[in-house]
Amino acid sequence: MSGHSKWATTKHKKAIIDSRRAKAFAKYIKVIEVAARIGGADLSGNPALADAVHKAKKNSVPGDNIDRAIKRGAGLTGDAVEYTTIMYEGYGPNGVALMIECLTDNKNRAAAEVRTALSRNGGTLADPGSVAYNFARKGVLTVPAADTTEDDVLLAVLDAGAEEVVPTPNGESFEVFTEASDLVGARTALVDAGIDYESADVEFVPNLKVEIDADTARKVFRLIDALEDSDDVQNVFSNFDLSPEVQAELEHDE
Repeated sequence: MSGHSKWATTKHKKAIIDSRRAKAFAKYIKVIEVAARIGGADLSGNPALADAVHKAKKNSVPGDNIDRAIKRGAGLTGDAVEYTTIMYEGYGPNGVALMIECLTDNKNRAAAEVRTALSRNGGTLADPGSVAYNFARKGVLTVPAADTTEDDVLLAVLDAGAEEVVPTPNGESFEVFTEASDLVGARTALVDAGIDYESADVEFVPNLKVEIDADTARKVFRLIDALEDSDDVQNVFSNFDLSPEVQAELEHDE
């Protein structure tokens, strides 16, 4: 569930996602429950729920699990759980900035698990605001590149608030960036143009990135992996950047 960063496109990250499928399913389900609780069970009138369901289906979450999560979140089963969103700020190895988004029903547990993951993997918890100033909340849509072109995507979203369309380093998809408030409009524009999308999320995107070497990247990966092991950690956003050479070196680690 980690947020926007080039490292999400590496083989390393794909392997981790595959190995944690059950844990990832649980996190998709949690987002669906929260969206249904806030906006109701009707997908047509609840864009956040529609996006959460779309993303879950794209990641092979079973339909029965999705339906139960919608009903549970909307209070139709009588056993809804109240979740709270908490943002933690931290630093990883070599000062890499981290924004850690938790979705939890136990604030104390979430705080303890975040602190433990940071302290055991070369990270530190930062004071509120000391990291967040370098991040902006943006809408980020991911569009598969197999059946469309960058120009087609740009044409579809240009009048819907899109700020830029960027190919991912592996060439497998395009990322559309918008203001957070324009995410739904850009998503609707893609659908109206007949262009499929993989995900549509509000993410914390760094204003300035720092390029890191392979050794630092490995340490940062271990830290993010440890954070994501927590059921309470929903997303981890970072400001590091990887050169093509470093990405190639990391892929050889597999």
